[in-house]
Amino acid sequence: MIVLGYNGFTNGADTFGRLYGATGIDRHSILGHDAAVALSVDGELVAAVEEERLNREKKTSDFPANSLRWCLNIADVRLDQVDAIAFPWSFSSDVVNAMIQDISGSGLPVEQKFDRLRRFGELYGGLVSKEALHADFKQRTGYDLPAEKLVPVPHHLAHLMCGYYLSGERDAAFMVSDGRAERLSSVMGEVRDGEVRLFEKSAISVNHSLALLFGEITRYLGFMPNNDEYKVMGLAAFAPPPSDNPLLRHVVELHEDGRYTLALANDPSGTRGYYPLLDRLFGGDERRREETEFRATVAAAAQQMVEVVTAHQLRALEADTDLTRMIYEGGLALNCVNNAKLLENSRFTDIHVSFGASDPGVAIGAAVYAGRLKGRSRPIPATPYLGPSYDDGQMLRALHEHADRVEWTELDEEAVAEQTAKLLSEKTVVGWFQGRAEYGPRALGNRSILANPGFADIKDIINIRVKHREPFRPFAPVVLESEAERVFEMGKKASSPYMTFVFPVRPEFHDVIPGAMHVDGTSRAQTVTAESNPKLAELLRNFTELTGVPCLVNTSFNVAGEPIVCSPTDALGCFLHTEIDCLVLGRFLVVKK
Repeated sequence: MIVLGYNGFTNGADTFGRLYGATGIDRHSILGHDAAVALSVDGELVAAVEEERLNREKKTSDFPANSLRWCLNIADVRLDQVDAIAFPWSFSSDVVNAMIQDISGSGLPVEQKFDRLRRFGELYGGLVSKEALHADFKQRTGYDLPAEKLVPVPHHLAHLMCGYYLSGERDAAFMVSDGRAERLSSVMGEVRDGEVRLFEKSAISVNHSLALLFGEITRYLGFMPNNDEYKVMGLAAFAPPPSDNPLLRHVVELHEDGRYTLALANDPSGTRGYYPLLDRLFGGDERRREETEFRATVAAAAQQMVEVVTAHQLRALEADTDLTRMIYEGGLALNCVNNAKLLENSRFTDIHVSFGASDPGVAIGAAVYAGRLKGRSRPIPATPYLGPSYDDGQMLRALHEHADRVEWTELDEEAVAEQTAKLLSEKTVVGWFQGRAEYGPRALGNRSILANPGFADIKDIINIRVKHREPFRPFAPVVLESEAERVFEMGKKASSPYMTFVFPVRPEFHDVIPGAMHVDGTSRAQTVTAESNPKLAELLRNFTELTGVPCLVNTSFNVAGEPIVCSPTDALGCFLHTEIDCLVLGRFLVVKK
């Protein structure tokens, strides 16, 4: 069975701009952001790529025409051979009627109710109805998709199926928490023998979305919501957690069964309704919001709020299930500081957070769900390396196009790791471009910028001279799985292959890897094995043997505001417009003239 999952709309950004006043990257922040395509053949995920990697528009919500074309080509499949095409949103009649009732029964003035109903009607008819999806697909592909092949999948179920599939399809409790699905923002339940049971009493309405609130605080601090929440998480380490958190006293109220409500119901259109309240709670104003100390104080309170609320949810989940494994998906699951605390303070033996935890994963999850309708897919080892790869000829063509600005040495395959390790033994920043592009928001060693964490100032060098981003931002280490426990306090985790957990650095390594350690003594480590990424594992072995340093700094191969590079041309462009010292493009060692 061939199943294609996709996310994105042709007119999504323009529609949200017109109906809700969203501008800039905000136009992609409501539905369809992280547009992508995933292709499954007989239960095996064979290809997946985010549209932003190909159209070079960060967080794009456009119909993923480039991604669809690439996935079909790499699998040598025609659209008419695809058995099901799954979309990770399902605005069924029941859902739409309930949403209309939500608006009608709200306490809003009559005029505002009519305005919201009008806007929702335009959104439904022009974008998310099954008829609109069919028309959009036909317009962008030329293929008149048979009605029975289009499978709308509830958004949270798509998140869950991504995590379930990538964690090996074993029984598990689950929590999905993100900005919004169709009507809800967070759900919990169990998967047993492939059957999903939702704990409806614990569901959280989109009007009380913790993730949307965290996004509003992200905007309040001068960052971009639905994109920069990880900056708030990183900034939180620069201030102590508040002993009397005003967000927990005045904004969030906890209830039975893991439920909670917010003081101000979120408006999915992204209004700034919380600004006056946040100013009052923290003594803020436009000037103070630009002060680092103030921003760190608010960030610490927001981070503690997320930790307290999700721990409250987890206690209810523990009470309702006897399962010992847990799947955690959705945008809020990218808060890796919180993930580690949730695991260590729970009775769960493991919490699995996939490389597609945020909305890139719903294309995978939709495909998995639709494929399971006609029989259970077989569990296989998960890999994030699902995107485009390029051969020597394609790399050489890109190099020759830039021959006036670069020169290169062709290395034997076995010499690549050895030569790169020698470069990294110094204070050298290396672009590392190998194999298939990784999927999801993290660079996991195939489209990475690497450096030696033994130099304490390497963070400043990369932040300022290479990435062009805020100086407080930390960098993650990549380490051989066999070495991880020696360097980091891993707790219940035996591995962390997707950078979705944070661990304390053991005291004896504080002075060994200062460049990969945050101000609070922790690191968002990625573990690697020879099976998961042979070339990166070989590089780590060579580097450690040469220097005695057990890991490398690994950050995404891009600059602030740009998608991670995908092609050799992307890599060379980024290399030439930054102060990256060398580029290892496959087996070509590239330097600037």
